[in-house]
Parts: sequence; C-alpha cells; structure tokens
Amino acid sequence: MANNSFFNHLKNIILLPGTVTVLIPYLLYVYLNPFEITDEHMLLLIAGILFVCCGVLLLFRSIFLFSSKGKGTLAPWNPTRKLVISGLYSHVRNPMILGVLCILIGEALYFNSISILVWAMVFFIINSIYFEFIEEPKLERKFGDAYLDYKENVSRWIPSLKPYQNKN
Repeated sequence: MANNSFFNHLKNIILLPGTVTVLIPYLLYVYLNPFEITDEHMLLLIAGILFVCCGVLLLFRSIFLFSSKGKGTLAPWNPTRKLVISGLYSHVRNPMILGVLCILIGEALYFNSISILVWAMVFFIINSIYFEFIEEPKLERKFGDAYLDYKENVSRWIPSLKPYQNKN
C-alpha cells in the first residue's frame, strides 16, 4: 500500500498535472506573452477563474477515486488495480484529463494567452491519441469485458447526465 501513500500521490500530482498546468503554462506565458486572445476584459478573468475551479474539483475528485476505489494513483507507473467506474467515471471515462483541460483553458482565459490556449489544444490532442492507441487497449487487456462494456456505454470526453450502471 506504500505506492498509494499520500506522499506518492503528491509526487505524482506535482510531476504530471503540476508540470502540465503550472510549469508549461508559466514558461509559455513568460516567453510568448505578446500573443493575446483579446483586449483585457473582466469576463475573461471571471470565466478563467470558474474554469480553473471546475478543473481543480474534477482533477482532485478523480485522484481521490483512483486512490479509494481503484487502489492506485494517476501515474501510469502506478496505475489503479481496480476498474474505476463510479462517481465522475460513471458519466465520462476521463474526468481527470477534462479537469486538467479545464484548468488550462481557465489559465488561457485568465492570463489572456493564446499560447496557453494552444497548449490546451495540444494537450487534448496528445491525450486523445494516447488514450485511443495505448491506454484503452491496455485497459481492455487488464479488465476485459467489464471495461469493454463500460467503454461502449460511457463517452471518452463528453459527460452524460445519466450515470453508467454496471451490469454486474
């Protein structure tokens, strides 16, 4: 259970979503700041804050579910041992990535930064490819029919209002 410790989770959060949502946007903002979305506007600030707050909630709720239900972490080197299909995962297959994407979009709006917005799009494309060709085939092998049924009934990116009901 040491791999599922608080400090292991913290390390993985700093390494993965921390790099994606803090380090890279900071570098883009510092070095590519002249590229703005629009003239400064209060609505961008408010929308940015709302997106970041929603993203942080999605991210940390997903991490909690990975730990409590899946008995693992968000890191691919310490994945969940059990299939997580409850809570947020009963509405969408990748709420953690959606959370990170919301944070990135919120940062782009808040800082009025096209470069961070482009990074958000690149992040989404990279993850779409990764999930399609690496993550989902691995989950199919690991969890078999349970994952195939879940995958057939729950969207990868667009949350549904009706939660998935496991047949088993």
